Amino acid sequence: MSTKTFSNFICFILKRVVQNVNNFLKTQSNITSKMKTKKQFLTGFFLIASCSFFITSCISIPTGAVAFTPFQKEKYLGRWYEIARMDFRFERNLNNTTANYSVNSDGSIKVLNRGYNYKTRQWSQALGKAKFIGNPDVARLKVSFFGPFYSGYNVIALDKEYKYALVAGNNQKYLWILSRETVIPENIKQNYLKIASDLGYNIKALIWVKQDQN
Repeated sequence: MSTKTFSNFICFILKRVVQNVNNFLKTQSNITSKMKTKKQFLTGFFLIASCSFFITSCISIPTGAVAFTPFQKEKYLGRWYEIARMDFRFERNLNNTTANYSVNSDGSIKVLNRGYNYKTRQWSQALGKAKFIGNPDVARLKVSFFGPFYSGYNVIALDKEYKYALVAGNNQKYLWILSRETVIPENIKQNYLKIASDLGYNIKALIWVKQDQN
């Protein structure tokens, strides 16, 4: 087993532990107050905190991918339209999806994702924050929508005018093609698809997002 595979395995185990502890605490909340114990909740709390610390170190970039550099945060801020993505549960059934980036008072990046659920016919949004993992001129960030839990956000392709971006998550399960407009030129699209395919992404699984209400 390679070092990266082992690291991913450990991250998976830690996340499952946190999920199980969360389920445990929810179960405990349904038990009568007489049966609850302070020790149980403290144990759960410290276990989650410890696991959270290690999970933040599980942020990675797909094998072979290189984050864009030199990266200029100020030019990347603003609204991006989601052109395509790998399907995952937090964006399931959403179209007209956008991401807006601005700067928080603490210097981190405010992330506001918005989309229209075509099944429930309702708009939904998620507010999070992103931080650079290392040097801010390298487009490797970690983004969080759930407290201490972060995921990788790696800009691996970007044009000179910051109009089109290819963003990878921790692995081949997460990929986004973004544009400043609701469409993307065919030559840019094909170039980004080739980059993703060469990295091992199944580009046939991409969802091409409908943009007609922005």
